[in-house]
This record gives sequence, structure tokens and C-alpha cells, in this order.
Amino acid sequence: MLIRSYQPDDDADRWDRYVQMNPDASFFHLSGWESVLRGFFGHQTHYLLAEQDGRVVGVMPLARVRSPLFGDSLVSTPLCVYGGAVADSPEIGLALTARAAECARELNVDQLELRHVHRQGDYPSVDRYVRFRKPIQADPDENMKEIPRKQRAMIRKAGRRGLQADFDSDTAVFYRLYAESLRNLGTPVLPRQYFKYLKSTFGNACEQLTIRSDDGRPVAGVLSFYFRDEVLPYYGGGSSEARSLSANDFMYWELMCHAAARGCRMFDFGRSRVGVGSYHFKRHWGFEPEPLSYQYCLVRARELPNPSPDNARYRFLINCWKRLPLPVTMWIGPLVSRKLAW
Repeated sequence: MLIRSYQPDDDADRWDRYVQMNPDASFFHLSGWESVLRGFFGHQTHYLLAEQDGRVVGVMPLARVRSPLFGDSLVSTPLCVYGGAVADSPEIGLALTARAAECARELNVDQLELRHVHRQGDYPSVDRYVRFRKPIQADPDENMKEIPRKQRAMIRKAGRRGLQADFDSDTAVFYRLYAESLRNLGTPVLPRQYFKYLKSTFGNACEQLTIRSDDGRPVAGVLSFYFRDEVLPYYGGGSSEARSLSANDFMYWELMCHAAARGCRMFDFGRSRVGVGSYHFKRHWGFEPEPLSYQYCLVRARELPNPSPDNARYRFLINCWKRLPLPVTMWIGPLVSRKLAW
């Protein structure tokens, strides 16, 4: 078996064919992310490809992120909730992980971060995150029955308020909703051009939904990814009115119906930190948490990283950011967020 560096011009099609057929792979293993990380953010990428007898038998996305806050990391994969090696066998996966650890030592980074769903090997892990996934049916009535009674009432109430679902491509509208939500969380917003880059890279696998009030004002929005028969709402936001209008409940219901009509049979509600608001929101929808095994190989670092907002080291900065006017955060945020590992 040969493990070598990925070459974008020569390997992209073979890489993606392998990702599409490997049941353990995710949307975030697609080669388009290498283009996003290298071409848009300027990160060094170190994608690894395993071959045997001329066949691809495993892949590992990797990129280096130098952050003034979080240090120098080799991550699989930045910006993404899933990563790590996917391979034909556990042995090939461990060989890819060992090569990634070797690369981390050669680069002399602080740590290698592997965003695994399930633990691979003996590297230490953190139990900070969970994901929420659930099968969906083709019939909307069947999906509605699976939602707990309280959330069903919220969805119906929102419909009576005249909320409208609009699958559009107006990045400016979505971006302002997203930026407002991140400002309220104390998090720098990603550049607006990034979302255009995602759409140009992934095409129809990247779709935007905007929820409007009865008089046409945008109140909530979400950008979702589609992979095989799955939909993953990934970047979302809402105005100050969203909660009182039950706009988020209405939005995810409309997305679920739309995705089911597109042929999706799995709704991936994404990652949340244990115990935060989004964690409880997803549980109220009838989704159960599944632990994520984010693993680390420490190189220069002496302890496992803790980039959580609960970390006292970052709490002051987060509270300051929450107080900034929205236009200021939309101006400064993209400059700061480029250097975060996300």
C-alpha cells in the first residue's frame, strides 16, 4: 500500500468517487473542501490518499491553521464538523492517521486534531460535542408524527402567522441574518464571499433557505449541504424577531419537507456542544445526541486544547464582541475569522 499526497489536478475525480461510495465518508471529505481551504482561506493543505494495486483504498483530509488564539494546528478538517480517515479497512485508516501524525511532527505544529465520529486508535479524545441525526420519510405527514407535540404546535403556529419559505440565492439577505446571530453569540462572522465560494464549489449540493414574515421581511435563514441521501443544515441565523415568530421551527420543518421531496432519507441536524441552547433545541425535535470522538495527537502542546466559549480565557473577548454594533462585526469579523480553526 502507498500513502501519498493528494494532487488536486490529477486526483480530484478519483477522490470524490471514493468518498461517494465509502459509507463512513461525509460531505466534508469531498475534495471541494481542499479548494475552499487552500483557494479561499489560504491554508496549507496536506490531503493524503492511500492506494493499493492502482485503487484508492483510503483518504484523509488535512489542513494547517495558524491561529493567534488557538495556536498552530493540523486539522481534519477545519470549518467542518466531521473529518479524519475513511478507508477500506481499520488498518488502512490507522495507517493514514499515523501518516497524519508524522506530518504534524514534521510541521512542528501544536497538535493534530482529528474530527472523528467514532474513536480510531488510542489518541486522547474530548467529549465536548455530539451530533444529531435521524431518518426522514418521503411522506410529510409521517415526518410530522415523529416530531414531539410541543414542536408540532410551534410549526403550525408559525404557519398561521403567515411565514413563507423561499429557496433563493440572495447571499446578502442570508449573510445579514447569519452575522446577527453570530454577533449575539460573541463569534466573528465568516466572510460573505466564502458563502459564494461554497455555492460555486458545490453547486446544487449547497442550498439556501430564507424564511420571511407575512409582509416579506427576512427573519431566518439557513444554508444546507446535500450528500447522497442526507441533508445537513449547516450555517443558520435569524433576526431578533425569529424566536417570537417560531421562525426557526418553521424553517427546519420546511427544509425537512423540501429535502424529503429531493429524495433525502436522513436529516443531519449537525453538531452541538453538550448542554447549550442548540443541544436542547434539537432534542425538543425528537433527535437524540450521539457523541463525537474528536481525537488529538499532541506535538508541541502540553495539554488538550479547549476552544470552548466556556473557557475563561476567551469569555472576556466573547462578551466584548457581543456588545459591538452589527455593522462593525460584519466589517472586522471576516478579518478575524480567517485565522480561527472553526
